[in-house]
Amino acid sequence: MRLQSKKIIQLVSDEFEDLELWYPVLRMREEGATVHIVGEKANTVYKGKYGVPITSDRSFDEINPADYDAILVPGGWSPDKLRRYESVLNMVKHMDEHKKPIGQICHAGWVLISARILNGVNVTSTPGIKDDMENAGAIWHDVPVITDGHIISSRRPPDLPEYAKEFADQLAAK
Repeated sequence: MRLQSKKIIQLVSDEFEDLELWYPVLRMREEGATVHIVGEKANTVYKGKYGVPITSDRSFDEINPADYDAILVPGGWSPDKLRRYESVLNMVKHMDEHKKPIGQICHAGWVLISARILNGVNVTSTPGIKDDMENAGAIWHDVPVITDGHIISSRRPPDLPEYAKEFADQLAAK
């Protein structure tokens, strides 16, 4: 239970990649972390691309990122929605400024791009947004997971075991 004292924000919006949201949530909870599911509205059911539901615990506006140790951004199509909320971008910027772990997988890089925190950062993502990542100043690598400081990134569902382990290891070290 090495993450027992840790609190994590898991962002959510409709059409998240089901495994890319659920796998890290379950893995962090197995390690003892408190993971709050945070969406536009609290107590709202959001559905993944394949129909798997999750209910939000809190709304974006209820969250003070200073109360949390890390943030997870899911993949799928939800990052394109999430990056439109100033409160989401402010959460990500806060985590970046305080060097708290930021986990991003697949299309989640879009949120970090919109938060303008990727200049000079080594990352990976789904190859489909490689150009977007590089245009934002990131240094893109085609590897299962890469950590650059406090930013942990991964490509896609087959990489989830390595991604979740690396995120948990980084959070435990904080």
